[in-house]
Amino acid sequence: MKSFVTLAVTLGALAASVSAHYTFPSLVVNGQTTGAWSNVRKTNNFNSRSPVTDVTSQDFRCYTSATQASASTIQVAAGSQLGIMSDGTMYHPSVVNVYMAKAPGNVAGWSGDGAVWFKVYELSAVTNGGQSITFPAENAPGVTFTIPKSLPSGQYLVRVENIALHAASTFGGAQFYISCGQIEVTNGGNGTPGPLVPIPGVYTGTEPSIMLNIYYPVPKTYTNPGPVNFSTNRDYLFL
Repeated sequence: MKSFVTLAVTLGALAASVSAHYTFPSLVVNGQTTGAWSNVRKTNNFNSRSPVTDVTSQDFRCYTSATQASASTIQVAAGSQLGIMSDGTMYHPSVVNVYMAKAPGNVAGWSGDGAVWFKVYELSAVTNGGQSITFPAENAPGVTFTIPKSLPSGQYLVRVENIALHAASTFGGAQFYISCGQIEVTNGGNGTPGPLVPIPGVYTGTEPSIMLNIYYPVPKTYTNPGPVNFSTNRDYLFL
């Protein structure tokens, strides 16, 4: 009987752990949510939903080393809204960055090597001088942002990273939930996206916004890791 109870408790803990994880399999274009993994490259964790914790790993880019996945490319007009949806909610206290990279031609099969990535969106934490810290992304099912109107037309990878910080007090404790969609920007402008960074290579894992204790002492301020945004967009949550 004791063994059965122990097994039940163990299985329950494992189920709770899995349920706390998530993936980002869908985009939202013209108000319509795309099918899972139709316009997003299927990630290694499509079943396990486990995060990436090594920011130097090649999986830190699109998390597709095992699946070697590509996807269909969907058109999105510059200046319009693009959403990225999880398969549940962003369960953890976390922040969000979205990066894009312009393919030299057809984005299908393009890996995104080199310093080609620029940030277009971020959703940060809210602090008040050490009294409290809250996370607008926590428990939201997805985010949406404006494709910069000045972004040149062409095909792009769009990469979401949701950085869960509940266990980030030690090196490698931050959990990154990642996926890469494929879009074709139409009616674009003549902007020059930047600053450009490589992924992996954009972080060391020791940044104060990646390795920190969010519980004690409560951080007085918080700034998302990575470069500044290419353009400032009004940010929305799917609520």
